[in-house]
Amino acid sequence: MAIRLVLFDALFTTVTPRLPVYVQYSQTFEPYLGRLDPTALKSSFKTALKQLQAEKPVYSSGAQEWWGEVIKRTAIDAGADADAVDKSLGEIVPRLLHRFSSKEGYKLFDDTLPALQRLEALNIRTGLISNTDARMRAVLEDLGVLPLLDPVLLSEEEGVEKPSREIYLRACARAGVRPEEVVHVGDELAADYYGAKGSGIAALLVRRPGPEGEEEMREPGEVLDGVETVPSLLHVVEWISKRK
Repeated sequence: MAIRLVLFDALFTTVTPRLPVYVQYSQTFEPYLGRLDPTALKSSFKTALKQLQAEKPVYSSGAQEWWGEVIKRTAIDAGADADAVDKSLGEIVPRLLHRFSSKEGYKLFDDTLPALQRLEALNIRTGLISNTDARMRAVLEDLGVLPLLDPVLLSEEEGVEKPSREIYLRACARAGVRPEEVVHVGDELAADYYGAKGSGIAALLVRRPGPEGEEEMREPGEVLDGVETVPSLLHVVEWISKRK
């Protein structure tokens, strides 16, 4: 059956941090907490993020409080003085939230806009599903691609997140298409690839080449047997063209 809708993931699929997240955190922390070891920040951020995703999915405490806790744990676990963190958190959190609400913190991958434009030329609708808070909408608008994406479903707004079937089926319903007329493109094996497959939607896993998988959510020791992968979003256009 012909594809009528392509759903994209956001982070590490269509958009990527302008600088590594831990570098941007380090830059924001330094005036308040001094210079923290970048390697320690990289590790502590990943740990804090995973902890909060498990403890409070879909930003159940509100995005600002949720990210405030991630930021606090990241700084303290990277060696910052806990009292200094508590005193300065009221200024650090708004600065980081603002930074990651626009093109100051994010940029498009080079292939994102060309892929969206080619799909539009083929009369194929494009949308987005992301396990992010509402700020991602502002990011997409600032980067100039929001008008090309409809529907846009963000987990904070929806109260449900990938890999739940519910969020995928909501996207199909809002676009007025059947699951078998949709393909989802993302970089996370469980949430994006198997989440879509489990919802009756075709799936492609993005695996861009890059040092140590820095441009993707590659998991250590992941097994991709039987998984359809693409090295860029332009290959998604090729995949759809072949099906037509």
